[in-house]
Amino acid sequence: MPEGKTVKTLGLLALAGVEPYQAAQGEEYMNPKQLDHFRRILDAWRQQLREEVDRTKNHMADEAANFPDPVDRAAQEEEFSLELRARDRERKLLKKIEKTLQKIEDEDFGYCDTCGIEIGIKRLEARPTADLCIDCKTLAEIKEKQLGG
Repeated sequence: MPEGKTVKTLGLLALAGVEPYQAAQGEEYMNPKQLDHFRRILDAWRQQLREEVDRTKNHMADEAANFPDPVDRAAQEEEFSLELRARDRERKLLKKIEKTLQKIEDEDFGYCDTCGIEIGIKRLEARPTADLCIDCKTLAEIKEKQLGG
């Protein structure tokens, strides 16, 4: 695959051309090959987010201007505010990626934090930072809605 190309995977873009994992018949769950696959995905995702941070810093430094017109100044401040909000969400995502990479190192990746069952390769392909199985995540969302959160 040519460099810079992405592969569409379960509604998300696989990073760095990492193809979806194809488990072999009878393959042990979260074996070293699978762990390495998810490590590559998370490393690529982390690198992409870091590049976005650098791009934002450069953009804001290059575009920062002291406009005499209040409307122009307000428009620029709003643009910067939206960009910073996006970077803040990505900062939180970076923390989740770091936490997930640590779980891979601790050989605790791929199992539900609540019930301990396998999360599943396909779910992890769609959301590599998932730490709950689909059943526990559904229950957590129901509880959150009931508590008005």
